[in-house]
Amino acid sequence: MPSRRSFLASGAAALGAALAGRNARSAGAAGDARFARPGKLTLAGPPASVSNPLVHMAESGALADLADEVRFVGWRDPDQLRLMALEGKADVLAMPVNVAANLYNRGTKLRLVNVSVWGILWVVSRDPDVHTLGDLVGKEVAMPFRGDMPDIVFGLLAEREGIDPRKDIRLRYVASPIDAMQLLLMRRVDHALLAEPAVSMALRKSGSFPVSIIAPELHRAVDLQQEWARAFGGDARIPQAGIAVLGALRDRSDAVARIADEYSRSLAWCEANAQACGASVAKQVPMLSAEAIADAIEHGHMDVVPAGRARPALEALYRMLLQKSPGLVGGRLPPADFYASTAGANATG
Repeated sequence: MPSRRSFLASGAAALGAALAGRNARSAGAAGDARFARPGKLTLAGPPASVSNPLVHMAESGALADLADEVRFVGWRDPDQLRLMALEGKADVLAMPVNVAANLYNRGTKLRLVNVSVWGILWVVSRDPDVHTLGDLVGKEVAMPFRGDMPDIVFGLLAEREGIDPRKDIRLRYVASPIDAMQLLLMRRVDHALLAEPAVSMALRKSGSFPVSIIAPELHRAVDLQQEWARAFGGDARIPQAGIAVLGALRDRSDAVARIADEYSRSLAWCEANAQACGASVAKQVPMLSAEAIADAIEHGHMDVVPAGRARPALEALYRMLLQKSPGLVGGRLPPADFYASTAGANATG
């Protein structure tokens, strides 16, 4: 079992700390029902790359020491995500970082554990001559999740380039990246902002990948991460999404550290076993194809950074959003309590 191997590999000092934590957990369970071993642990996420490790964690039994049953459930759109958080329908939720800040600032009992998604947004186009956002002026672009992360990043970049995305570009809002992808494939739009693995699915179904003579030829036209680096300086990395713990779980520092650790391990497994990961995720998220998920692993900028370490990058983004529309993050910078402590957890970033 991964957790046991990690304890053995970490040496005597780490083993002692783990045993001490286990004893403290047992004592806590006896004195406080909140800390009793739960019968079920629910991990939830969208049909996007951020969910791949969660699926593997559920299927591999990585958290079997924390709960009798660990399951993965999907959310379709940010509205369903918010409802799940508010109604306590999940213990661990993958979500955009602005949604995490907004929920916390509005009273939801959560803490952000990590940021793992730093670059999965692309404009996919039928036009091979589209390379920048300026090339989209006067054109229609299918845009998923109005007012959430794809729309936010696109708007910040466009405004930095002197483009008014509401006037200079015709944004066609749709419910999800999959819906935007379908509009492209049906030739009802020429350009769409997509997140992986919808990008890879579109290319698999298009003339760009020799499997279809019906769908149009499509291109990875604009890498929004590269546009971000050009517009704002620094690396081509945007802190977009991660996982948060909710309810009583957020006060279980031992469990939070285990979840953070296993998420990092599962991401590493997915990156080393892209085909197997794709097959596993496709079983849980039938709207995605195993091949596209594997392709997306090759192109996505996934890097697990503990939330506390990601705080400077997050606050830089949050300050932009506070200037643009304070409601996007709940009207203020989240305080230190927003950032979960994952001391002892492994991280790839």
